[in-house]
Amino acid sequence: MASGNIVIVGGGLAGATAAKTLRAEGYDGPVVLLAEEDHPPYLRPPLSKDYLLGRAGDDALPVVPDGWYEDNGVELRLGAAAAAVDPEARRVTLGDGQGLDYSSLLLATGARPRRIPVPGSDLDGVSTFRTADDSRRLREGLAGGGRNVVMIGSGWIGLELAAAASTYGNRVTLLGLEQVPLEAAVGRELGGFFRSLHEDHGVRFRLPASAAAIKGQSGRVTAVETDAGEVLPADLVIIAVGVIPEVALADAAGIALRNGILTDASLRTSAPGVFAAGDVANALHPYTGEHHRSEHWANALAGGKVAAKAMLGLEAALDAVPYFYTDQFDVSMEYSGFASLASGPPTLRGSFEAREFLAFWQREGRVVAGMSVNWPRSAKPQQTIKKLIAAGTAVSPADLADPGVPLSGLVPAA
Repeated sequence: MASGNIVIVGGGLAGATAAKTLRAEGYDGPVVLLAEEDHPPYLRPPLSKDYLLGRAGDDALPVVPDGWYEDNGVELRLGAAAAAVDPEARRVTLGDGQGLDYSSLLLATGARPRRIPVPGSDLDGVSTFRTADDSRRLREGLAGGGRNVVMIGSGWIGLELAAAASTYGNRVTLLGLEQVPLEAAVGRELGGFFRSLHEDHGVRFRLPASAAAIKGQSGRVTAVETDAGEVLPADLVIIAVGVIPEVALADAAGIALRNGILTDASLRTSAPGVFAAGDVANALHPYTGEHHRSEHWANALAGGKVAAKAMLGLEAALDAVPYFYTDQFDVSMEYSGFASLASGPPTLRGSFEAREFLAFWQREGRVVAGMSVNWPRSAKPQQTIKKLIAAGTAVSPADLADPGVPLSGLVPAA
């Protein structure tokens, strides 16, 4: 069991889960968690879904109950930003100049919204989306309905925000650089399914298109001009064009980077005693033998656990099959697998028309990713899809598509 101070930089799901796991594994030494925001660590998925829609309250956000940190001897410092890391001295310097020595350090610094260099992006009514405060402000702006909303970005967050804005009764126009939304994530066929879903609810698309300028009067946004010269009226503009991993601390400390902080399967970085988890970590995955950086909550949850165990000298590897989900209008979607390995049209079971189907991507006959849309949860399709991926055995596309063939029967016996 490790001894000495453990410092966690980052007040998100990965950092809070690591603190919780340290205590669950019996570590009773000092733990300091530095959260840059003024809020205790919270869950991000509700921010663009039920919390934004007012269907979930503040109690749906915290990672652990009120009082957990104090009750478990974890020193939670809110509004505390780390300014520098010295791996040789094993010391973190805070923004106020205070220093913290550590025996082990977890960098769970997350990511920040990507911005676009467009004139007018600093006008009132133009925002990015990442935090609980962002979600609260956007909810206030959307809740009354009747407003013109321009969404810039055609990925998962962009579509979730567009769905919420439309559900509130606003007029939504979405711009994106792809031919169809989500094309880079799930391909043109499934991207077309999600486009049709949104169009059925009144969302308008301009694809491919980008914002050439954001216009305003008296400091407030009034319109977005596209690269095609179309002027779209706008009371609110939301920019959701991805995120950038927060690697400044690691970079200045000389820690190896590559699309995030590079780690091994146990989330160790190139610096002794320093680990990374969550959105910022580009971790080696035992299944693929490649590095993967995931921005989804399941990865932050699993990574926090793995990093904590590894800091304690326990055997641990981030070997879980990646997973995420989305809710848009009346469609609930879950996805498990490796998007980087999933290419080409998927094999479908079910139909787009019924809005109830499974989609499978294969490489060399093996299932590498699978999606379930409005599939009965009682059938637990994602559990089976994860088992198929982990098994790594060839599966017939015909069997995947045939509703008469039980999915569970395609998983090899242990």
